Amino acid sequence: MDFSLTIEQQMIVKAAQRMVETDIQPVLDANDKDRALSKDAILKIFAKAANLGMTCARIPEEGGGAGMTMVDCGLITEQIPPTVGLILQPHEATTTRIYFGCTPEQKERYLEDLMTGKRIACTASTEPDVGSDPRGIKTRLKEEGDELILNGAKQWISNATVCDVMNVTCRLVKDDGSSSMVRVLVDPTESKFHAREVDMHGLRQAPLGEVTFSDCRVPNGNLCPDTGETAKLLTVTWLANRPLVGLMAVGLAQRALDAARDYAGVRKQFGKLIGGFQLVQHDLAEIETCVLSSRLLCFNALSAIDRGERANGLSAMAKRYAVDACDRAIALAMRLHGAMGLSKELGLEQMARDVRTLTIPDGTPGILTLIQGREITGLDPFRS
Repeated sequence: MDFSLTIEQQMIVKAAQRMVETDIQPVLDANDKDRALSKDAILKIFAKAANLGMTCARIPEEGGGAGMTMVDCGLITEQIPPTVGLILQPHEATTTRIYFGCTPEQKERYLEDLMTGKRIACTASTEPDVGSDPRGIKTRLKEEGDELILNGAKQWISNATVCDVMNVTCRLVKDDGSSSMVRVLVDPTESKFHAREVDMHGLRQAPLGEVTFSDCRVPNGNLCPDTGETAKLLTVTWLANRPLVGLMAVGLAQRALDAARDYAGVRKQFGKLIGGFQLVQHDLAEIETCVLSSRLLCFNALSAIDRGERANGLSAMAKRYAVDACDRAIALAMRLHGAMGLSKELGLEQMARDVRTLTIPDGTPGILTLIQGREITGLDPFRS
């Protein structure tokens, strides 16, 4: 068992760090930290992220994608600011769903521009009354001549206000009143719907929207094949998404650790550096333990996915633990800095808001705990 990075992986990490420093952070800094990035700003970032394969990481090379292992994808994700991670991840996951679950015609229309970062994608699954259980979805789709009529509402949809194509999970209602879960591609250039920004506690530069479909007309050709695998396709992509979100938290906590260690080496109280006090060293040790344990859990889950193992429990555990542990790490770093830790100037307070916002995407802590418990016991806590 080898925990060290290969030379190639070290190069991947350095390339990601350079991309953030030269191409991503300047875009974030040039925009209001409390407002969602514009579409133009996101496309600038996507153009650079595509060079590292992050717009099509899970699509195999023979399909034009990066064919990346999830471990390598995780190495890059940890280096990317979570604001950008929460824009890139739903795009890449949707692109993956289109590749594996759409017709050749649909792929011909969208995939190349999505993989090269020239267009933006998102998936609309969550609804006001439906979160972790996609089988409870109420958004309805009906056939009417050569068109489909879509009615319903979606909430907490990343990229909803800037997307070029939205992968909508809904129920196709048949003439006899029965329904089946399907996916339909909604293109804003041909189908009218309403999307509005939702203000969030943290990660405020990542566009998040509420979507309403009111007799939204969609071409028949945009209906994805009904294989009965819609829920499974969502779940399979969620499995890797969860530890990747965990690594976004790890990236934040690592920055907090670096800041706390540096501060402990220059700040003096009672005539000596605070890094020499036992309680400060205790806090630093706690922060480092949170960061390292979270990182190892996330990469363990991603490695299991790469090996083709069932990783439902590992994936859920990694995301839940990592976000909570990194939340604690950042809180400790703020405390170590004293009043300075609360200042906007230092940036730790923004990290605290950002890491707490990561708690919800791709499964809340409670849901993830139940998923892990189900894997341990073999008993389903959701259904009898």
